Order: sequence, then structure tokens, then C-alpha cells
Amino acid sequence: MRHGKKVNHLGRTSSHRKAMLSNMASSLLLHKRINTTLAKGKALRQYVEPLITKGKEDTTHNRRVVFSYLQNKEAVTELFREISQKVAGRPGGYTRIIKTGRRLGDSAEMCMIELVDYNELLLNAGKAKKTVRRSRRSTAKKQIEPSTVEAIVAPKETPAQPPLDTPETAAPETENAE
Repeated sequence: MRHGKKVNHLGRTSSHRKAMLSNMASSLLLHKRINTTLAKGKALRQYVEPLITKGKEDTTHNRRVVFSYLQNKEAVTELFREISQKVAGRPGGYTRIIKTGRRLGDSAEMCMIELVDYNELLLNAGKAKKTVRRSRRSTAKKQIEPSTVEAIVAPKETPAQPPLDTPETAAPETENAE
């Protein structure tokens, strides 16, 4: 019986699964974002988040433990140099899974898994939109109020003056020109 065993086997042998997750984790750490199936993405999240937590403390032992999982020197140095600096204040939840629809060939659910602190477009766009909206609303209200007051006052004064472009005044000017 497999009571309480939560490992998703992903239809692979254990050696194939370990090699695949190791390669995917290295790619995620090097490229900061990868596209994969939803099941592989969820398995990768469980695999890589403890490694990122170990990367916060730069010791020889932690480097060797992480290297035993990744088998990629460039990914290990990237984790301990750059990624650990960005996630230093975060107590977990280093990855984000975004569903991207279904694959055409076999209709498998696809997702994009990325490191949370590296999506600067999403982080900056949310902050910029909020500040821009607030400033537009406040200036728009201030500009509308004086113009509406002038528009209400101006029409009351203008009907007393005769219109300038009437046919009677335009006709004598053309006769003088001939």
C-alpha cells in the first residue's frame, strides 16, 4: 500500500525522475523561468525550493549538498551568488507557477514556473499602474472644476453679442472687394 507517499512518479523510473528534476532545476536557476507541464512544474517546485533555502547560507557543506542534487557547477554558483541575495528576506515560496493553457499535440496542461523575485516586469508594472492612476484621478478632478465654472459663466454673456459670421455682414465685404 502507498499510504502517505506523496511523490509524483511522473511515469518514470526513480533514476530517470531524479535526472529530469536535476536538469529542470538547473535550467530554472540559470534562466529564472521555464515552460513545462503542470505536473512536472509542481514536482520541480518541491525539488528546488529546499535547495534555494540551503543557498541562503553559503557554507561548503551546503554547496556540496546542493551540488549533489544539481550536478551543475554553474547553477550552484548562480544560486549562491545571485539568487541567494535576492531571496534573503523571503521565508519561502521562491517560485511561482502560472498556467499557460493546453499543449496542442496531446492537450497536456502547460505552465510557466519562474523565480518570484526575478519577474521585474510584473513587480514594477503593478506599482507603476497604481501610482499613475492615483495621480491622474487627482489632477483630473482639479482641472475639471475650474473649466466647468468658466463654461457655465461664459454662455450667459455671449448671447447678448450678435454673431459675427451672419450672411448680412459677409455680403457687403465681398461687394467692396470688387
